Amino acid sequence: MAVQMREVRTDDMGRGVHMAAMKPRTGDGPLEVTKEGRGIVMRVPLEGGGRLVVELNADEATALGDALKGVTG
Repeated sequence: MAVQMREVRTDDMGRGVHMAAMKPRTGDGPLEVTKEGRGIVMRVPLEGGGRLVVELNADEATALGDALKGVTG
């Protein structure tokens, strides 16, 4: 029985290096809002693909929320 060996990539310190899985990048998905550092990041999916990414501070996020509530009732 023959054993096949495969090459293992290593970094400068001799540790094994693995590549990340390739995933399709699509703009589809839910609206996402996350807090990153002192800012708030909102990712809005767009028709036709892609995302609109907006970074807001707390005051801007509050003003946006108030404006949306005023329009939606």
